[in-house]
Amino acid sequence: MDVVERVAGIRMGRSGGGRAPHKPLLLLYALGRFQRSGPGPIRYAEAEGPLKRLIRDFAPPRAGGPYYPFHHLANDDGVWVVSSDRGPGSPGASPKMLRESGAVGRLGPEIVRELVARPEVLPVLARVLLDDNFEPSLHSDICRAVGLDLADAGYTHVPARGGRRRDPVFRVAVLRAYEYMCAFCGYEGRLDDGAAVGLDAAHVRWWAFDGPDSVDNGLCLCALHHKLFDKGVLGLTDDRLIAVSAAFVGRTAAARAQVHALAGRELCGPAPAATGVRTDHIAWHRREVFHGEPRVPA
Repeated sequence: MDVVERVAGIRMGRSGGGRAPHKPLLLLYALGRFQRSGPGPIRYAEAEGPLKRLIRDFAPPRAGGPYYPFHHLANDDGVWVVSSDRGPGSPGASPKMLRESGAVGRLGPEIVRELVARPEVLPVLARVLLDDNFEPSLHSDICRAVGLDLADAGYTHVPARGGRRRDPVFRVAVLRAYEYMCAFCGYEGRLDDGAAVGLDAAHVRWWAFDGPDSVDNGLCLCALHHKLFDKGVLGLTDDRLIAVSAAFVGRTAAARAQVHALAGRELCGPAPAATGVRTDHIAWHRREVFHGEPRVPA
């Protein structure tokens, strides 16, 4: 098994289509460290804060702490190795034990050898982790957060999970269904040649978690509301009204107008002949992406 398959095959709890991106976030953090400073050890006490922020920003609201991947990833076939002042192996999953024992983790020796011999493998590993666990709108944010630079890495292709391929028609079908308007704010815009700008097709149930490339799993959203939807600031109720997380803080008039004012608002679209978002996809997004409780509409 090559290192790409090994990393793509890390064990994660996905029961009921749930998200548990702790291990991918730790590996992306480790790849960022490797790219910047080589294959040195990563002390848990040093990584705890950054990993906590990554989990807070990119994992479901119910997600556990950074101790979970730091300890459990060592069980995945040489991908991650942990030792401490007590010797080889993790001292346990307790954050206190990891701190007090001076626990350190590092990428497995076979992965390190491959990355040193073939630097072009690093962006492939990163893209596999990103594509298999997160929506594309979040990839650049995650890379910035972990210090990964993939811009000039020569990446060309990522193997699709289980042989699935994204349907290139999805974007066009969703934009047409919503008549080229953002379903949340009504924004629409085109260049002189007619091409839509600032609009995209957002998956409600993420593609990486068996979300279909179908109109009943899509929303036409502007760039701002697409990002906020994938970050869990915005969501949908079972009645297909817009939900705004009460955890979102925005004090300016722009934030109030572009986010707070959306609470309880009806969607713009889809067109009468198109299929609306399925309630099971809405429930998945609310459980796995949306943060906290919805704000009470003004």
